[in-house]
Amino acid sequence: MYFPHSTDNEEEVGYLRGTSVNAKQYEWQLSDGHQWLRIDNDCVIEAHYCQPGAKGITINTSKGQVFIDFDKLKTLNAAQKVQRLSFLPQGQTEDIGWYFRDDQLWREYGSQSSSMMASSISSQDVERQFTVNPQGTFSFTVGSMGYTLNFSTMTQTNCTTGVCRNVRRRPKFNSNTGSLYSTSVLPTASSSQLTDGGYKWEFMGDEGKWTEYQSHVCSFDSSAIERQYQLNPRGQLHFKIKRFSYTLDFSSMCQVNDNIGTKRQVRRTADDGSQQSIGWGAQPRWQFQDRDGIWKDYLKVRRQCSISSQDIELQYQQNPSGTMMFTTNSFNYELNFPAMTQRNLSTNTTRLVRRLNQ
Repeated sequence: MYFPHSTDNEEEVGYLRGTSVNAKQYEWQLSDGHQWLRIDNDCVIEAHYCQPGAKGITINTSKGQVFIDFDKLKTLNAAQKVQRLSFLPQGQTEDIGWYFRDDQLWREYGSQSSSMMASSISSQDVERQFTVNPQGTFSFTVGSMGYTLNFSTMTQTNCTTGVCRNVRRRPKFNSNTGSLYSTSVLPTASSSQLTDGGYKWEFMGDEGKWTEYQSHVCSFDSSAIERQYQLNPRGQLHFKIKRFSYTLDFSSMCQVNDNIGTKRQVRRTADDGSQQSIGWGAQPRWQFQDRDGIWKDYLKVRRQCSISSQDIELQYQQNPSGTMMFTTNSFNYELNFPAMTQRNLSTNTTRLVRRLNQ
């Protein structure tokens, strides 16, 4: 049997402790060339596969590590095959999400894109067309723009500008049939041997202030997070706050909103005040030159600005030659990384931008 372990988008993740699989409606298998073998703890693979931003995952097997490409449902070794079986009661269909890669994030069809416009179709509409002709095309509109979705190439093309975007089809994770919200633990670790170690865990809030995790808000306080961190310092912790689900990634020391993709910096601080923020280090600051000539930081403040320096740096690291859209309470803006400028899309006013290493 195989055991999933390592990477999602080449970042290491830990084992997930599964829940009851009585209602499990999927199974991941690998072929050894002779027979299909079930993969143990495949809820890890399923949880990652259901996230549209996940390119793949690396699992450990008795014959070494195997990378599963989610887009192609193949491994890097042509002789080793992978498959995902679906077990649905008669008359039921799987809840499928269709996503396109916007300028900033993977977004589901029917949701609002960075252009502030929603597509005229939903995931259900696309899935119906795909079921009829999995190798065909499908045309739709967003505002006055026409688009063609090609199922063979899994791309979306703007019929006017020719801009082409990648598309992904993924099942939606059902927490009743697999535990996405389990904590990341190593099977050999003993929680009775762990202590909180006197560390405080915080995330960067909207106003640029560090906020400590509180158990009455997200079910995990600093002590609980520290215990999981000691179990697997390169793992992940999943939790929910109201209607949103989150992933706290120890390797990159960031918190991701699984529903909308927002990332926040996380830090681990000892009682003596020394910061143990792994992976981020000293985060660069992004500033714009205001009308009075003074350089000002980007701060995410409710109804005033939709991005912070941290958000900009994340996008810049992903595509330093690209652009990024954001909003204030009155206007939409485009931040151009190569030109290092900010442009008001309504007035066309352009301001200088700079990135300061701290």
